[in-house]
Amino acid sequence: MLDSLDTTARRAAAGLPSSVSHWAVRGVSEVSEQLSVRDGVAEAPRRSRDEGVMVTVVDGGMGYAATSDGSEAGLAAAFRQAQALARAAAGKTVYDYARAPRPRDSGRYASRVERPARDATLGDKLALLARVNQAARIDARIVDAQTSLWSVATDQLFFTSDGMRAEQRFDFLTPAVQVTARDGNVTQVRSSAGQYNGFCQQGGLEVLDRAHFEGEGPRVAREALELVAAGQCPTGTMDLVLMPDQMMLQIHESIGHPLELDRILGDERNFAGTSFVTPDMFGSYRYGSELLNVSYDPGRAHEFAAFAFDDDGTPAVREMLIERGILKRPLGGALSQARAREAGFDLGGVATTRACSWNRAPIDRMSNLNVEPGDATLEQLIGSVGYGVVMHTNCSWSIDDSRNKFQFGCEYGRVIRDGRLAEVVRNPNYRGISATFWRSLAMVGDASTMQTMGTPFCGKGEPSQVIRVGHAAPACKFSSVDVFGGAN
Repeated sequence: MLDSLDTTARRAAAGLPSSVSHWAVRGVSEVSEQLSVRDGVAEAPRRSRDEGVMVTVVDGGMGYAATSDGSEAGLAAAFRQAQALARAAAGKTVYDYARAPRPRDSGRYASRVERPARDATLGDKLALLARVNQAARIDARIVDAQTSLWSVATDQLFFTSDGMRAEQRFDFLTPAVQVTARDGNVTQVRSSAGQYNGFCQQGGLEVLDRAHFEGEGPRVAREALELVAAGQCPTGTMDLVLMPDQMMLQIHESIGHPLELDRILGDERNFAGTSFVTPDMFGSYRYGSELLNVSYDPGRAHEFAAFAFDDDGTPAVREMLIERGILKRPLGGALSQARAREAGFDLGGVATTRACSWNRAPIDRMSNLNVEPGDATLEQLIGSVGYGVVMHTNCSWSIDDSRNKFQFGCEYGRVIRDGRLAEVVRNPNYRGISATFWRSLAMVGDASTMQTMGTPFCGKGEPSQVIRVGHAAPACKFSSVDVFGGAN
């Protein structure tokens, strides 16, 4: 479909009335394969292909229409529908879309791929999953073991009536290991990077090497067995060290969603709530301690949401959102930035309007959102704690509708006493308030503690959009945090 889309769409657009001031087309073709081995048995492979086109028309107002029919007749019908919606909305919107910014720069992007997943046979991939699965069966108390591999290849073409054109090719890989152990009446789940696939990157089968996938079965199983033998996490106010596979959730929920500009402007209130952040905070609000530096980095190698252009065609460049703890700019694309200016707030923003598929309009989304490394080694982080807990790997979360008060749970914890790692504890949890939690950031790990992670499952919007997000982070220490165990 994408090979001929440009020519076909321009012919279809020729029938639009002269009142149309601008149009854009975004075509998407995506192929997905999900493989799984559970308790030594290969489950049925799941393969899918999804293709379609979204058209945008500005005719007084702005209208969208999507179609899976890539023929000239199908695209012409979509253009007519989008134009009719644009006319119906003209003069009735909070922003004059006829003055909306238009993309001008053209270019290409492709994920860095060394060993394409599509080149490996189905048998080879299932054999790998079976080996890792078998390696996890180290004890009779392991009652369930599952290994999986999810690969996605996405081609996207965006072009406009002004001659702008962006071609992008994405290759995504998500490996996962999950083990359940039971001893008596205690059952615990341990995973390689989170039960919601926290280790996911762009690339080919070399992602498995970066994930140390071949050795994850025994490691995850051993830690599951440690958990069923462990006591509950202690309760109290204490120091907390978060490892990168929990830092990613902390970033996601208490920085990413609160900084989405459309949410700040009120768009999400009907569905997922608002934000404790208000437009007047940018440039002065102390979001965290002076050690907190947060970047939007669409060019970070291998990260899950790397791209060159967002889904409105805006070129993507790295920007700092928080510097030395001060809030600098929101996660807002060109349209939200223009809307904010109309309201009297020139906040800046980043190229981050994205859609989950061809049949969804782009909205402001976090993409590669990272905490920048500091200068402390992991040994220094642990050694600085008199009494506290180190927590790994998110397994539960709860946060209020202003993205402020939160409670997060992890799979695996260890007590720290007098600067040394002590016993393993199960059901480690902590709670806090976004507006003050980041100010308790006391030490930031160096580059050696940094990991590039993410999630395929960030939800937002009406109709719902589930999208890929990347988070890179070092290990971090927080002081005087409210920690509690599963018995509390």
